[in-house]
Amino acid sequence: MRISRNNTTNLAAILLAACTVLTGCKAKDEVPATEVNVEAVAVTQQPLTQEVTADAILAPLAQAAITPKITAPVHQFYVQRGAKVKAGQLLAVLENRDLTAAELDNKGAYDQAQAAFATATKASVPEDYQKAEHDVAQTKANLDLQQSIYNARKALFAQGAIPGRDLDTAAAALVQSQAAYDIASQHLASQKAVTRDAAIESAKGQLLSAQGKYQGAQASVSYSEIHSPIDGVVTDRPLFAGEIAAAGQPLVTVMDVSSLLAKTHLSQGQAQQMHIGDEAEVAVPGIDEPFKGKVTLISPALDPGSTTVEVWIKVLNRGGVLKAGTPVKVTVALKTIPDALVVPTAAIVTDTAGKKQVMVIAPDSTAHHREVELGISQDDKTQITKGLQVGEKVISSGAYAMDEGTKVKIGAADDKADDKEADKDKPSAAKDGGKD
Repeated sequence: MRISRNNTTNLAAILLAACTVLTGCKAKDEVPATEVNVEAVAVTQQPLTQEVTADAILAPLAQAAITPKITAPVHQFYVQRGAKVKAGQLLAVLENRDLTAAELDNKGAYDQAQAAFATATKASVPEDYQKAEHDVAQTKANLDLQQSIYNARKALFAQGAIPGRDLDTAAAALVQSQAAYDIASQHLASQKAVTRDAAIESAKGQLLSAQGKYQGAQASVSYSEIHSPIDGVVTDRPLFAGEIAAAGQPLVTVMDVSSLLAKTHLSQGQAQQMHIGDEAEVAVPGIDEPFKGKVTLISPALDPGSTTVEVWIKVLNRGGVLKAGTPVKVTVALKTIPDALVVPTAAIVTDTAGKKQVMVIAPDSTAHHREVELGISQDDKTQITKGLQVGEKVISSGAYAMDEGTKVKIGAADDKADDKEADKDKPSAAKDGGKD
């Protein structure tokens, strides 16, 4: 059979097209799925502690900027800066010779008042009282005698044995005796009610006045002696002997640095989760190991300026390594969960809706989005309260913008895509002529 040339050409074209289609399909089917290298970790169960970290300043446990109450030249210092002192120890003495003289003068007046008080209470007042009692007794006896004489003469006069003149004389003597007795009785009564007590109070008042002046002079002398109110270290002594110490200006500063207080300010929410006695760590610049401490104060009121809560952490200062005024970083443990489900914080991503997710690796090595709920965090670890189980593998690095069902291979994270995006922003060396 004879085939025309045109038919032959058409047949060849059809066969060629069919072959191309079949070859293309076969090639497409044979392209292997792309695998992305990722880093992955298994979900573990371990203790996790929630912590709060903040900047703080070290302050002394106690501080006394000792100021003299009087203005006088410094006579002598007994301590230098850096000296360790005890509470009550003499630190310095100001010029006080005039004050000592005034104290001596007032002491003499006080001793004199004491002697006058003793004389008044033990001699003068008792003697006056006894004399008043004796006068009453004497006038009473004389009154009784005159009364008996008058009665006898009255009886004799009635019998006509004596003249009326003698009776009148006895009556006059009786009246005089009665008047003397009344005066003595009134004097004794006033001694009992007023005079004795008033004399004692007067002597007592003079004694107290002299005592007050003497104590005031003693206080003035004591103001010239500067004592330390606390145990600590002398941190400042701005003057030298002979210079004028002004009243109200610090002469010596003493700090108790056996322990220091790391003072910081935290938000109200953070402070509400703390308790007195919570463990804390204080990181000091230049020192590798942090110092252990405890929360000793949580302010009951907010700071009016920053609306934060002041918190103190007490740190032992063994060897005097820590210095007051040093800026430090404090970390306070709020609460510990002994069996928390933990994943690396880097494994958690946020979707466009703001929800937290992780990429879970299925048994077939494909990655899938999993919505989770978060708990507390510590360092680079975060607690998962809902959405994962122990032993599941999650992508810890390389999960950013990964599609659902992506084939993954656990190993070093494949960041080529991120590198390409970064390279786009870099200027080409060729464009710059190969010059930096």
